[in-house]
Amino acid sequence: MTKIKICGIKTVDDALAAIDLGADLIGFNFYPKSPRYVEVGVCRGIMSKVRTIGRVTCVGVFVNASVDEIHATMGTCGLNLAQLHGDETVEFMESLQEKSFKAFRGAADVETDKRMIRNGEPAFLVDAAVKGLYGGSGVTADWDGAAELAKKYPLLLAGGLTPENVAQAIGRVKPWGVDVASGVESASGKKDPSKMKAFVQAVRDAEKKV
Repeated sequence: MTKIKICGIKTVDDALAAIDLGADLIGFNFYPKSPRYVEVGVCRGIMSKVRTIGRVTCVGVFVNASVDEIHATMGTCGLNLAQLHGDETVEFMESLQEKSFKAFRGAADVETDKRMIRNGEPAFLVDAAVKGLYGGSGVTADWDGAAELAKKYPLLLAGGLTPENVAQAIGRVKPWGVDVASGVESASGKKDPSKMKAFVQAVRDAEKKV
């Protein structure tokens, strides 16, 4: 079954709605320049509610943060995984052990250093390559390149996914999971329950055809 990650959660209501609608993973963005940035204290409050439900993997999204900051944030909030969406090195990733996975801006970058491929699920994330932006661009990724990687690794596909195109993406790439942020929002950083529902339904419908 294709995993669904809804990223950029900023409120309790959005978190609970995402889980209720069928998200397998939810993401919290700790990059201050992102419109989906959430403060650690706010995330901790959201997670106090989320933990009572269970059945969801909670991911912190970090861009060029320090190891200490990532450890502290994950511990304070009770997150499961760190998504490294910046220019982190192999050594940096290794210092976080199996608690992190790398986001690559472009499928071609993945094969450059295979040591960045995590031995777990997801092995890594493939996003769109947009100069100067660390995700959340609304631009679709290289689906053909991602499809070749998906034959070998359980990857998470991000980049411009919406309820309208996610079925096509799954058909082309056959990823382990799909990651959506702006594609299920009514405004920047504000999730739309009807769009989240449509996204989840489109994913489940697409699985029947793969």
